[in-house]
Amino acid sequence: MLRTIDLRGRDLTTAELLASVPRAQAARSQALSAAADIVSDVQHRGEEALREQADRFDAVTGHEIRVPAEHFDEALERLDPGVRAALDEAIRRVRIASAAQVPPPSTTELGPGARVEQRWQPVRRAGVYVPGGKAVYPSSVVMNVVPAQVAGVGEVALASPPQAEFGGRVHPDILAAAKLLGVTEVYAMGGAGAVGAYAFGVESIGLEPVDVVTGPGNNFVAAAKRAVAGVVGTDSEAGATEILIVADDAADAALVAVDLISQAEHDEQASAVLVTPSEDLARATRAEVERRVVATRNGARAAVALDGAQSAIVLVDDLAAATAFSNAYAPEHLELHLRDPHPEEFVNAGAVFVGAFSPVSLGDYLAGSNHVLPTGGQARYASGLSASTFLRPQQVIAYDRAALEAVHDDIVALAVAEALPAHGEAVTARFAGTEH
Repeated sequence: MLRTIDLRGRDLTTAELLASVPRAQAARSQALSAAADIVSDVQHRGEEALREQADRFDAVTGHEIRVPAEHFDEALERLDPGVRAALDEAIRRVRIASAAQVPPPSTTELGPGARVEQRWQPVRRAGVYVPGGKAVYPSSVVMNVVPAQVAGVGEVALASPPQAEFGGRVHPDILAAAKLLGVTEVYAMGGAGAVGAYAFGVESIGLEPVDVVTGPGNNFVAAAKRAVAGVVGTDSEAGATEILIVADDAADAALVAVDLISQAEHDEQASAVLVTPSEDLARATRAEVERRVVATRNGARAAVALDGAQSAIVLVDDLAAATAFSNAYAPEHLELHLRDPHPEEFVNAGAVFVGAFSPVSLGDYLAGSNHVLPTGGQARYASGLSASTFLRPQQVIAYDRAALEAVHDDIVALAVAEALPAHGEAVTARFAGTEH
């Protein structure tokens, strides 16, 4: 459990660091092929394909794919008061943090009468996905829906897998969270099929295509987003979860271990990685993981993840090497258990958790940050879900006659240089018969 990758004594290039990163490449490759087939099936056969997929993946038949209104009311009525209070607080915190992500409009004056306005337009319709296979995630309802609402999205649809345990209904905690947020369009459909349904619509169940698809899931959900890219917008591919912990000899091995296990319990494909220059900490952490994983409810699942190719303890020479490795890995979740942390140096991560009292679990629920984050190294170029995911920057250009005349000759010169003379002529025509 938790194999060791020893990089000490080696001066690695960026390419060599990337090659040393533990990843479950085979699982991702298989998911890409399977997800594309599932999406295509939904595109061409609609509801029939969704029902066959529900039978195959969720052991559910004959269910109502579009959730009736009464299901929401029943779910909220039965919601545990403690869970409701926690959801209310999570909604409040995520709403405050998301509001800070909406840029104000701005106007740039480039000269007299020459103005460019930058404004942010919300998409009309968003489809959010909430997983429901090995666990239930009402927190993901909050993380998806609140930023969309803050951004000003007019229509938000939600999809989550039908649950055999609840007669083919969406899990009641998911429905209760949707009710708390005023979401009334919910579909009992899961995985890659749900992503395909969002992209192409399913007329027989009243599902219109959306403009943006967001939400976490397994590798099949992440791969399905890639399959529909170009048809709809998507957030980053938030697939099987990842945690990378950078720690030195001051770290508490017990806390490092419980945080690794906390993410490994999500899925057998979850990644849990410790990077440290301390061989003593590595040894103590492995012992703590082995002792604790057997005592937790989802220990069997976590053990598979911790034993997989995607999980490891990485030994490095020093913290500079640990930083370089982390930035090459670009983890979804990065924890810094360091005597003197410098989070500004860890530039590639979906979210950075600093110190012993900032575990990933905090970000999963109540930090106010969003827990839908890029996986598979995408944090090198992609960001987590936020209000900006649902916004499109749009430029509004307004020049008066004098402002256009001031750049007339430059436009003509560039148009001629690019062999596009009509571009210049379109400007010159506005000043026909006048000197410029």
